[in-house]
Amino acid sequence: MAIRYAAKPASERRNRELEATGSATWSTCLEVVFETDPELIAAVLPKPLTPHAKPYVRFNIAQVVMPGDLRFGAGWFGVHAMHGDQEGEYPLFMPMTTEQATVGGREVFGEPKKIAEMSIDRDGDRVSGRLTRLGFTLAEISGTVTGTRPAVERDSCDFYFKISPSPQNKDELDCDPLLVHSHKHHAERDVELLDAEVLLKDSPLDPIADFPVRRIVDATWAQRSTVIDAKVIGTVPRADIEPFIHQRYDDMSVLGTRD
Repeated sequence: MAIRYAAKPASERRNRELEATGSATWSTCLEVVFETDPELIAAVLPKPLTPHAKPYVRFNIAQVVMPGDLRFGAGWFGVHAMHGDQEGEYPLFMPMTTEQATVGGREVFGEPKKIAEMSIDRDGDRVSGRLTRLGFTLAEISGTVTGTRPAVERDSCDFYFKISPSPQNKDELDCDPLLVHSHKHHAERDVELLDAEVLLKDSPLDPIADFPVRRIVDATWAQRSTVIDAKVIGTVPRADIEPFIHQRYDDMSVLGTRD
């Protein structure tokens, strides 16, 4: 009898995260892009990232369908940013509904994924979305379909830091983090425009409500697919990233003691 935890030969080894993200998978997306205060975006960006000229935040809740009819919820809350001449986005919060979607992304790409609960619903021309985590409602979206626009294909880039927190020293890293450029090719179908409202609610663990919604730039309900081609660009000094480690971990002490 073979023991399944034993070492696998090279012919049986697979990076399932790369397999999943390297092929097109379609999802139903409720997305809002809004303008916020430029100084807030500047405050959350680790070096060498710098603010984009447009102080935009993109908030997305999606229902993803993988091959084999595997379904899960996926979210994104990220800010526009630059790395040199490369335009992109830096995610502060990537909620996922399953362990498989969370662990692979954190370990392979350095994505700041966390397990959360989310849903999107539609009743005729009315759409809504809801995001909750660890007992806190983080965001609610509501909107009405106002029209359509042609589907487009576009490319984008996201910035991640692959880090290794120290087992010995608090708030320190073992080594200089890797900077990852995650290049993505997006395709769309059935894109509908929304007159939407997004309500960000406070949570001590996931403080996305710190970004005021000054103006809705774009709001859509659409079918989208994304293919990822990520690359390690190089290392960055650990001293530049260590002040931002808390962005991807929960400080449960802020909840206080419970009986």
